[in-house]
Amino acid sequence: MAKMMFSCLVLVGMICLCSTEPLKRHKRAWIIDSFDIVEEHPGPFPYELGQIKLDRTYLVEFMLKGNGVDLDPKGVLSIDPLTGVIKVHKKVDYEQYSVLKLIFQARNKSNLAIDTQLGMEVNILDINDNPPEFKREVYDVTVNEAAKQGSFIVGVFATDKDAPGTPNSTIDYKIISVTPTNKNVEFYIQESNAISFKGCFDYEMANKYYITVEAKDRGVVKLSSTTTIIVNLQDGNNHLPVITGQTGSAKVVERTNGTSPLTIHTADADTRPTGAWRVRYSIQGDKGGHFAIHTDPDTNDGILTVVKPLDYEESTEQKLTIFVENEEPYFSCEVKERSTVGLWTVVTNPPNQSSRNITIAVEDTNDPPFFPDPVRKVILEENGPVGVFVDKVTAVDPDTGRPHKLEYSIEQDPAGWFRVDKTTGEIFVKESLDRESIHVTNGTYIVTVLVTEKDEHPPMTSTATIQIHIEDKNDNVPILKENIVSICQSDEVSGADITAYDLDGDPYSGPFSFEIMGDHKEEWSFDPSHGYTVHLVKGKSVHASLYTLILKVSDKQGMFVLQNLSVATCDCTVSPNCLMERNTQQKAGSGLMGITILAALMMFACLLLSLTCSCGPVKSLVQVDNVLEDALLPSNIEKLGTDCVVPTILLKKASVSQSKDAAFVINGVQQTTDIQEVSSKVTGTHRLPVQMDESWSRDRSQGYSSETWMLKQYQSENRYQGSTFSRRSLQRRQGNFFISHSTLQSLLSQRLHSIQCPENELLDYEPQLYANEDNSDNSVVLDPIDLPMDEFDPELLSDLGPAFKNLASICNPGTLSKAEAMKNGIR
Repeated sequence: MAKMMFSCLVLVGMICLCSTEPLKRHKRAWIIDSFDIVEEHPGPFPYELGQIKLDRTYLVEFMLKGNGVDLDPKGVLSIDPLTGVIKVHKKVDYEQYSVLKLIFQARNKSNLAIDTQLGMEVNILDINDNPPEFKREVYDVTVNEAAKQGSFIVGVFATDKDAPGTPNSTIDYKIISVTPTNKNVEFYIQESNAISFKGCFDYEMANKYYITVEAKDRGVVKLSSTTTIIVNLQDGNNHLPVITGQTGSAKVVERTNGTSPLTIHTADADTRPTGAWRVRYSIQGDKGGHFAIHTDPDTNDGILTVVKPLDYEESTEQKLTIFVENEEPYFSCEVKERSTVGLWTVVTNPPNQSSRNITIAVEDTNDPPFFPDPVRKVILEENGPVGVFVDKVTAVDPDTGRPHKLEYSIEQDPAGWFRVDKTTGEIFVKESLDRESIHVTNGTYIVTVLVTEKDEHPPMTSTATIQIHIEDKNDNVPILKENIVSICQSDEVSGADITAYDLDGDPYSGPFSFEIMGDHKEEWSFDPSHGYTVHLVKGKSVHASLYTLILKVSDKQGMFVLQNLSVATCDCTVSPNCLMERNTQQKAGSGLMGITILAALMMFACLLLSLTCSCGPVKSLVQVDNVLEDALLPSNIEKLGTDCVVPTILLKKASVSQSKDAAFVINGVQQTTDIQEVSSKVTGTHRLPVQMDESWSRDRSQGYSSETWMLKQYQSENRYQGSTFSRRSLQRRQGNFFISHSTLQSLLSQRLHSIQCPENELLDYEPQLYANEDNSDNSVVLDPIDLPMDEFDPELLSDLGPAFKNLASICNPGTLSKAEAMKNGIR
């Protein structure tokens, strides 16, 4: 045996031994191929594995080291140091150590020097000592009931620790048991170790299966192990939902939505609340899309809801069909034939969807009237005549069975320009239209007409919108944006920018034409004179001062107005702003003047106090506000007045019209209109509209043009600075001219001259009854005049002050001396 093992030694090579002594020849080393040890050898131990022999003339000592001796697994091998016999002392596990690598040494016994060193390997021969092992002891999977036969369920896999590629590690799989048994289901293992089935699942028959799978190797002594597969069935939709009934009134009130007139009840045998049990509804026959149906998630009931209002006049009832189905698709499976090879033969049945026919009754209610054409467009001229027909709106009552009385009214008319006939719906102009009104946007004015059912409570209403496009007219004149500018004084030509604007649109606005009128035409000019903004140029001869220029500003159609432009010129090296310098001077002058007036008033108060203390009791003066204007004093004395003798006073020949109308000129053309209030900022002058008949005719006979005559009249009235007209008066009265206070005195004198003389007493007369006094419907409501109820002493008029002496001198010149008359301003 030892000779056979020793003959297996193969000389592979020589390993040089490294000695610590230099220049010494190394001994040759040999490698022994291998020894074999059978895994899990039953013994008895120790037993002899083999012997190593060396042919030497001297004695040697043998030694082993490495795996199995002094390295893990320790204590497995040993060698006799004298004979070289190797022995095995215990078992070796192949799965831990498949080979033991050792080093054999032979030493000279005399000097212990290494004579021979060999490498050797001891192979561990594997035996079938490990069964196959599954990765998991239990596989838990879920499969839908509707899965088709042949579908993958789960894959199993086992491993064997024995030597790969040997029968000891080759594994076979087998299903050894299935619980519960079902004749319609058969599980099998594919070549890929995947578990599948044949036939049809039925959740109601079995919702869980336990499958035992075995893995066995092919060793001499076959070893095996098992695993368990739990297959959980998820209920599929193999039962159709069935509509079992309905509840609700099945009635809907017309013109309403959001109500639920009906509830549909459904039953399903599948497991709740899975997708196989949950249902969804659909509607057929709802052509107008008036209904919707949704599912109650707790009960599976279908709730029918009105989403679009119904109209009784269109249809008194709605016939619908309700269908129901599950969220999960329906499936059907039935085994027809069980074959031994391949899959079984199964059949499926198509679903038969459950449905129900229902009828919804529509209840009639009072429907509101409506306008077939709710938005209308109309074109009107600005400043057109009042009473013109605009448009007609007609509403329709949808309640054909019981028509109602309709009445029209204006709901929205912010400017109050229109009225509507409450019966016919005809719209008329009530006041003249103004395109420049704040209520007009981009030339369009909006009117809303309301129609109301008068014989219903609450009344039903509807509205129509009238979009009125107002055509522009040239009813506004250009206006200066600023009426005062400043220009620096210079020997050279200098100027300032002047800007005008016009409320009218194109072609009745700018660009404008600018022209200087009057005495300053030679010193001032425009360059250019046409545009929205022009440049005012100062001549070299103009000195530092405040100038008032009369400007004629005309639009593209020639409509013009004369306006004042105040121009302040100064030395800008002293003050950069002429207006600021002038205002400072005025403030300083005003302050000095105020101090002077205050001192004079104090002196006058002291003088008045001394007279009061020295004289007897005097009668108090009647307090009259604004003695230069009319004053109304209550006398409570009902008797005829005393006429005055009017002295001969030089009157102006301009006649004042007593009628309501007054003549004026626009652009040289005489016009007639009613006198209305003009708002003007006039300094120190009271002006009234005056008729220009005699003066106009006289100036025309002297060869004056209309424009020149207007300029003369404009200059004679002290000019107005920065006049701002009310927009209405400015639209139609750009040709008005005004009369000063001196002319007002002449008019007053003419009026007094018409009073009867003293010898002719005023006649008593019966009150005249006018036509409108007995018509209470058309009478104008006047504001009441509140008169004080205190007793009035006529003696209070004995001394009314110097302001009333002027009037007394006119009525009775003999009552005043000539000196006193001169003192009081009577000439």
